[in-house]
Amino acid sequence: MGLRPATQTRILDAAEDLFFTRGIAATPIDGVIARAGVSAATLYRGYPSKEALLAAALDRRQRAWRETWDAAVARHVDARARLLAVFDALEDFRDEPRGSRWCAFLGAAAEYAAPPPEVAAAVRADTDGMRGRLTELARPVAGDAAAGLLLIVSGDLAMRLREPGHGVGLARSTAAIVVAAAAGR
Repeated sequence: MGLRPATQTRILDAAEDLFFTRGIAATPIDGVIARAGVSAATLYRGYPSKEALLAAALDRRQRAWRETWDAAVARHVDARARLLAVFDALEDFRDEPRGSRWCAFLGAAAEYAAPPPEVAAAVRADTDGMRGRLTELARPVAGDAAAGLLLIVSGDLAMRLREPGHGVGLARSTAAIVVAAAAGR
């Protein structure tokens, strides 16, 4: 028997809040259970391990990020602006109720020297999704700029830890230089 949607949401909300603000290793499953207001049996009925719960939280977060990015891209018609809309999306996502001070995927990757398979798969899916989307958006205007843009986006996310309140202005202008160079202009 699976979890009811409302129960699943409470558990994932609690896991996200604790994992991505306090840290994964620093968050015991009992803390998630208490925050969600469920029994251990209920949590384990939906998520057989802490790693499975983390992977589910990352998957949900990845879907929310993709929706935010899709909306940012849709606001533009110009191909270059659509490519650089990833920076609009970063700002928009941070301002959402479930937004964060930095990237949950980078945090999860940093906490494990050898991540469990389900966590490694979630992080890889996010990286591959970012790379694929940037490649698709870059193709019409900047050819092979996607790898450089992924590096800039990752660096921007990391700067949010170093400088709370960090904005995307420098990352966006750096990305524009990379895009212009790749476009040969």
